[in-house]
Amino acid sequence: QWLSYSRCRSFPPERRKRAAAKHLIERYYHQLTEGCGNESCSNSWCASSVGFNRMDNNAAAVKALELYKVNAKLCDPHPSKKGTASAYLESSNSACSNRKMNHKDVHSVRDNFKDVNYLTEEKVYEILDICGEKEDYSPLIRVIGRVFSSAEGLVQSFRRSKPYTKEELKSLQGKDEDKDEDEKEAAACSATAMEEDSPTSSSSSRLGEGSSGENDVQKLAPDEVSVDIEAVRRVYERLLSNEKIEAAFLNALVYLSPNVECDLTYHNVYSRDPNYLNLFVIVMENSNLHSPEYLEIALPQFCKAMSKLPLAAQAKLARLWSHYSVEQIRRMVETFQQLITYKVISNEFNSRNLVNDDDAVVAATKCLKIVYYANVLGGDLDMEHNEEEDEEPIPESSELTLQELLGEERRNKKGPRVDPLETELGIRTNDCRRPLIPFEEFVNEPLNEVLEMDKDYTFFKVETENKFSFMTCPFILNAVTKNLGLYYDNRIRMYSERRITVLYSLVQGQQLNPYLRLKVRRDHIIDDALVRLEMIAMENPADLKKQLYVEFEGEQGVDEGGVSKEFFQLVVEEIFNPDIGMFTYDERTKLFWFNPSSFENEGQYTLIGIVLGLAIYNNCILDVHFPMVVYRKLMGKKGTFRDLADANPVLHQSLKELLEYEGSVEEDMMITFQISQTDLFGNPLMYDLRENGDKIPVTNENRKEFVAQYSEYMLNKSVEKQFKAFRRGFHMVTNESPLKYLFRPEEIELLICGSRNLDFLALEETTEYDGGYNRDSRIIKEFWETLHSFGEEQKRLFLQFTTGTDRAPVGGLGKLKMIIAKNGPDTDRLPTSHTCFNVLLLPEYSSKEKLRERLLKAITYAKGFGML
Repeated sequence: QWLSYSRCRSFPPERRKRAAAKHLIERYYHQLTEGCGNESCSNSWCASSVGFNRMDNNAAAVKALELYKVNAKLCDPHPSKKGTASAYLESSNSACSNRKMNHKDVHSVRDNFKDVNYLTEEKVYEILDICGEKEDYSPLIRVIGRVFSSAEGLVQSFRRSKPYTKEELKSLQGKDEDKDEDEKEAAACSATAMEEDSPTSSSSSRLGEGSSGENDVQKLAPDEVSVDIEAVRRVYERLLSNEKIEAAFLNALVYLSPNVECDLTYHNVYSRDPNYLNLFVIVMENSNLHSPEYLEIALPQFCKAMSKLPLAAQAKLARLWSHYSVEQIRRMVETFQQLITYKVISNEFNSRNLVNDDDAVVAATKCLKIVYYANVLGGDLDMEHNEEEDEEPIPESSELTLQELLGEERRNKKGPRVDPLETELGIRTNDCRRPLIPFEEFVNEPLNEVLEMDKDYTFFKVETENKFSFMTCPFILNAVTKNLGLYYDNRIRMYSERRITVLYSLVQGQQLNPYLRLKVRRDHIIDDALVRLEMIAMENPADLKKQLYVEFEGEQGVDEGGVSKEFFQLVVEEIFNPDIGMFTYDERTKLFWFNPSSFENEGQYTLIGIVLGLAIYNNCILDVHFPMVVYRKLMGKKGTFRDLADANPVLHQSLKELLEYEGSVEEDMMITFQISQTDLFGNPLMYDLRENGDKIPVTNENRKEFVAQYSEYMLNKSVEKQFKAFRRGFHMVTNESPLKYLFRPEEIELLICGSRNLDFLALEETTEYDGGYNRDSRIIKEFWETLHSFGEEQKRLFLQFTTGTDRAPVGGLGKLKMIIAKNGPDTDRLPTSHTCFNVLLLPEYSSKEKLRERLLKAITYAKGFGML
């Protein structure tokens, strides 16, 4: 608050005390920036003293606060400097300029605006014109300093006299060309529904007045505020080109932010006046927030203040910003991302100095979350097509859990975690088919590199207010980091089940198996595995959350990861064999889809879902080829016409041409609301999209409905029974996992299938050596030359031979820790591998040709364990 102390004497004692403190800090600041005017001053903290080291405005602002706290010496203003203390936040350059103005004129200009405690666009231009005529911008600088450092002043500034119209919302957004007319109306409907309790006074009637505006209450729609955003943008555009005026904005923000943070933390100011949100809207329109001058003090303090906004206020900001254009959303994202990156690279974060404890990084991440949901809200939303929840709950174990044995409730019984802001806004990330800017732009790679995920996961599970977890803001994490968090979650659940087993063995005196053991015959792998999993799913589903341990009958392999990898690979090969008939295979897209006319019962599909869940739970990659719509359906969204482009591109193109056809659909195409399909034996099956569909022609008027219902049948209704069983099995394993909270559908595919991009140069960079080999060994150089010369299929065979899967893990082959170890001198033996540990045992062959021949034979004919 930029009122003088004398004007605050009528305020309550606490407010007078605050005003007095600000008045003193103001004097310290001007003593540091302008000095007292006495050339022989001996005060070491006065700019007029000999030998004083000049400091920038930011540093002076901080130092002024420090001097106030220690009650440092204040100089009396020298006669030549009387009155300068009131020129708060005026840059030292403007104070020391040698403008040739009449002294009386300067004071008359300044006196004209001493009572301006809030701003309008017209008032700013009026002051700017006067200052331009006098060639002295100090009055404008003083007014900006006073208003922009005062929450009360800023809240009252740039008010609208009328609500937004549809056209004005469009101008804010600037991106409606990608939406149809219905979506445009929905985006603007809240503006037309807005009512006014009592009209606010016009800008002209409030010029120069100090009205608090408390009686001028405007009823706002949820996604609007009472500030004239376009006016704010025009004002910033005019003023930010002037360096001295820009410094005033910067310094004002330094003083504004702590007071705002205090108001929001202790005084519940937003609930008393929702217009308090105006100041955040106005400050965020400053296009220079990401500049280096703001990164040190001003922006971190402002982010800390914004992060204190209550949930309803954050949701209101997100709704407002969802109307912004792509460029404006991207500017805000870059502002917060730049602060996070700056703080990360300028500090040395490690396990003892956690990035989670950096207030600026945490606050900026919380602010970025608001922009993230604005990005989701403003994108292409599909709120309607949601999969129905399972009618029967996932069966819980009849056994007591460890937590219940210890008298504690299971934390996850309340259901999967949901972000509070999502709940407040009534949306989910998966509702967004296409955001305003790509989700990838919200990922901060420097942050991911310094994040100690084991500690962060602990904070995530404990849900304490004292420690922040970046897993609560998964949009900022890359797939590799999130996968690590999921790995910790899965391992802890496995250890928990193991401890329960120990308790039972002590209490009941019987030895229970701490692992999910599967003993299978290689020639009957489907029968053995699915029968065993079916029994477990029926008797005690909690056992599915134990660590998987696979044993092939008659083989010596001990499962420390590698045997499980081959087990999953063989199961998938069998299950997705088109001859079995559970899935159909499209030669054009190379993708599998549920067979709507399969003879297999629902239990078989449930078991397949269990296998996919187990693969994620045990960190194994599967060679599964589903269209993306399957992963969207697993995350709760139904398939729509848009998904046909991936699942059935030929049908999608045909329906698209139908929608775009300019002639008479009824007369030229002669199609009805009855469609035909072919069953497993090639027989046609008829299906009515509407009752008596064979009698309802498709016309230009109802073709959209035809396309929607055709897509609904192909992607949902025709495979409803099969998919529900499949999803149920998947959720048996993953229902308590943060999988759905952390990952988007495309990331789920990456988790299950791994990356299709095989970068063997990245693998070479990260490979380690043992047993006498090193990067410069002859045999190692020849090995990499040989491997790089292989074709794509041979490279996949090598990867399968060495790691147990032919896919790269999440993050690419650079994340795979492979070891090449020496296995004796030159010999005729083949190379061998420990797939559990990704170790290749390579003899020191005498020539490159022999190395190539032996390696090719090993990777081509390898199958099974213990056959050396």
